[in-house]
Amino acid sequence: MRVLGRKTTNRMRIEDPTQVLGTAPNPVRVRQLQLTLHKRGEPPQSVTVTKDVYTVGKDPGCDLVLSDSTVSRQHFQIITTRERFTIRDLDSTNGTAVNGTRVKEAFLLPGAVIHAGKVKLEFEPVYSSPLVLPEEVQSFGSLIAASASMCAIMGTLRKVAVAGTTVLLQGETGTGKSALAKAIHEESTRRAHPFVVFDCASVPPSLIESELFGAEKGAYTGAHAFRPGACERAQGGQLFVDEIEELPLELQAKLLRALDEREIRRLGGTQAIKLDFQIITASKQDLVEAVAEGKFRQDLYYRIAVVCINVPPLRNRKKDIPVLCDHFLKLGKHRRKFRHLSPDAQQQLLNYSWPGNLREMRNVLERLVCLGEENAFVNMPGKTGFERNYLKFDVHRPFKEAKDAIIERFEREYLEALLVETDGKIAKAARTAGLNRKYFYDLLHKHGLRKGSDME
Repeated sequence: MRVLGRKTTNRMRIEDPTQVLGTAPNPVRVRQLQLTLHKRGEPPQSVTVTKDVYTVGKDPGCDLVLSDSTVSRQHFQIITTRERFTIRDLDSTNGTAVNGTRVKEAFLLPGAVIHAGKVKLEFEPVYSSPLVLPEEVQSFGSLIAASASMCAIMGTLRKVAVAGTTVLLQGETGTGKSALAKAIHEESTRRAHPFVVFDCASVPPSLIESELFGAEKGAYTGAHAFRPGACERAQGGQLFVDEIEELPLELQAKLLRALDEREIRRLGGTQAIKLDFQIITASKQDLVEAVAEGKFRQDLYYRIAVVCINVPPLRNRKKDIPVLCDHFLKLGKHRRKFRHLSPDAQQQLLNYSWPGNLREMRNVLERLVCLGEENAFVNMPGKTGFERNYLKFDVHRPFKEAKDAIIERFEREYLEALLVETDGKIAKAARTAGLNRKYFYDLLHKHGLRKGSDME
């Protein structure tokens, strides 16, 4: 028996956010069948049925009646059993074709195109429940996730929060590093104490030292009174140093000394101030690369990377998208005006590559609610893939090193995208890439992606 069709992601159903975040112990997953009829010069028409045996033909007694002269009275049936859909031709005059191949009986996969005579129909199973079942959703602080990668990260950070261990969060802009840091605070034994954020990129270089370590009165022009720094204000709680890669090298040495000795001296002061806080750092750059380039101190890296977490981009954890959409829509200021997303909008959100990650998702949902779905996806970059600026390079590096860095980045991101598109199936990914499977495995191992099924 043939297996025909193409595999696509199930539609994301987020009409009712309580379906995802509710506590029902045994949510019902209702399967329905959708056939979309395409007629020249007319808009597509979809019919949805729940019958286990569904008959299509010209006879008025058929479940779907097609009036075209090329269609037989009883042309074909679609039979539903468990998770399998079978199409069976009923000895029709002009035959039944699936994806251009004439068949007597075949298994159908989502996205299959059926021709009954000259009539074209598109087949797709639809599920009324969400892509993610409630028991699969995990929370950490105020955050939620469903993908295996993020659930594993949450499990690790829960231990970090309890133990008070130093942690480094690395990942692209907008992946939620700040929110994870805040969640560590919410889950820790220090949650009754301050959570202080120090963003190295937002403070002028001339003021970083005084803002981080504090300053005594008269320490510099304009210092009319003593000023406690972020380290001092975080006493008893957590200090979150964001974009730590922007910290000047000379201050990296001073921060290292402060963390090792657990004490600081304010700018212009001599008194040692004992420190008691958990430090959490974040970087949008790979600090191992920054160390190799001489832009970050190796000793400080080893000091802050006791636990190192690489936060995956949203495009590599698509299982989180429906859950996060529900979450953001519930929290949005327009939540009372908005009830559900259309199937087309849901599919666009799933297919989009999200170069701006969670920050971009919030903006898109806000725009969607305010302006409507027809205007929500206008001028969005990267609509059809995992676009990157692979030619971004450092002209101060030798030619070969710069070229190798670009190739390295391309290989990893190509493999990540391919694993997402093939649901982590290595054999299928290797065939799609046109590569020998052993060589493909070697590439995965080289880039730390051997467990392709973790790419969600």
